[in-house]
Amino acid sequence: MSKIAIIGCGLIGRAWAISFAKGSMDVALWDQDAAAPEAALSYISEILQELEAHDLLGGASAVQVLARIRIAVTLKDAVSDADHIQENTPEFVEIKRKVFAELDALAPKHATIASSTSALLPSTFTQELKGRHRCMVMHPLNPPYLIPAVEMVPAPWTTDTAMESAKNLLIEAGHAPIVMKRELEGFVMNRLQGALLEEAFRLVDKGYASAEDVDVALREGLALRWSFMGPFETIDLNAPNGIRDYVARYESVYIPVFEQANWRADWSGPVLDEIEQDRRQNLPADKLNERQKWRDKRLIALMAHKKQAEKDLGQ
Repeated sequence: MSKIAIIGCGLIGRAWAISFAKGSMDVALWDQDAAAPEAALSYISEILQELEAHDLLGGASAVQVLARIRIAVTLKDAVSDADHIQENTPEFVEIKRKVFAELDALAPKHATIASSTSALLPSTFTQELKGRHRCMVMHPLNPPYLIPAVEMVPAPWTTDTAMESAKNLLIEAGHAPIVMKRELEGFVMNRLQGALLEEAFRLVDKGYASAEDVDVALREGLALRWSFMGPFETIDLNAPNGIRDYVARYESVYIPVFEQANWRADWSGPVLDEIEQDRRQNLPADKLNERQKWRDKRLIALMAHKKQAEKDLGQ
């Protein structure tokens, strides 16, 4: 059974703990705030009950999964027998450098060490480490216990062996790794999301559509297919003879669109006022937390549906 050390028990650390524990792994929690692991366990216990109710714990009970998670008193205790270490500290390169230096010094030689950072390139905080060959970024979409995709980003010195080991660990835990060949600002998911957000801001900024209409276009349109297939498979199936046929038929349709998109929308400019006003009309600010909980319940229901659909219809 793989042993995982979770360093930092905030929202992402807690979510990782759930993800690894429901993948039948032993998890040690550590945080520099001594009260944080206990608070994390309370949160985790509540979420596990919801996941059990939707049969998303691989046949285990919430009590069984929770029993796989322990609190480590010291950082050394947390990582001493770990096969993988997942770091979840604040998004500051100086903090990452300090924490990774400690982890590299304390961790077993075979252990892989990954950061959950959503923005920092691994080369910026692992360059000086003796064990830099085993360090990488493993960036999840939150929460990782519901969303399988995880970006794996190597530094220039990360070995194929370390990447393969971490990839296999993710698969064992039920994740879908996105294995990047080399590091790049924004990784994969933020670059895709950023391109979509930029066009969404442009459409509202120039008065072509409201924020709600843009949301409808995704929510009731593209996202329905994208919830079980990617953009390349989508267009491969949208022409009689596959992806090459699609490009021959439709590339010319997109050319003027791209030519019109050669300018940046100012996300923090006047358009933000319009978008925020639209959002607050649809969701008052004091309902944000309630809606976030609704979102997670919808994700749980969607994952349960996808799990059953894969059984019934294939993947």
